[in-house]
Amino acid sequence: MKAPCVSLCLLGAGLFLCSVHARGLRRCLISMNLHRVEESFRGIKTAIQAKDTFQNVTILSPSETLHGIKPLDVCCVTKNLLAFYVDRVFKDHQELNPQIMRKISSLANSFLYMQKTLQQCQNLCHCRQEATNATRIIYDNYDQLEVRSAAVKSLGELDVFLAWIDKHHRGTSAASRQGT
Repeated sequence: MKAPCVSLCLLGAGLFLCSVHARGLRRCLISMNLHRVEESFRGIKTAIQAKDTFQNVTILSPSETLHGIKPLDVCCVTKNLLAFYVDRVFKDHQELNPQIMRKISSLANSFLYMQKTLQQCQNLCHCRQEATNATRIIYDNYDQLEVRSAAVKSLGELDVFLAWIDKHHRGTSAASRQGT
């Protein structure tokens, strides 16, 4: 009789620790108003996509790369793609229109804020091989194009990444939407 009680207690403790870990991770992820970020992107999407000369190529291949991400890998892929946009896409993009440049700068600042939030949770955000491979595919797709074309293509696909963040972090982004 003692053995089943001990097993049940250990199982309960394990489930409790997993739920605390998951809640802590979810709280760390996206604590900003994604709706405003999406709105800001929609304001420049047409202009950015009009500059895209490679209509048949994708960098964030949604059906293959992002939609296959397992829940355990969401934090890592989010962290890596935020870094991808901040360190590569926003820096590589050259924009002459000052209004579009302001919107892109605002988007970059939003991504920096999300990155900062994730850095505070570094110990909760582990990268498994599958997550690293998915991110590597996106970097490889980017590197196959000339830098400026790749930046335009990635900016034009920003809505794919934002929709993915919204889907996988709905609990935290929905809460921030109530503030609008």
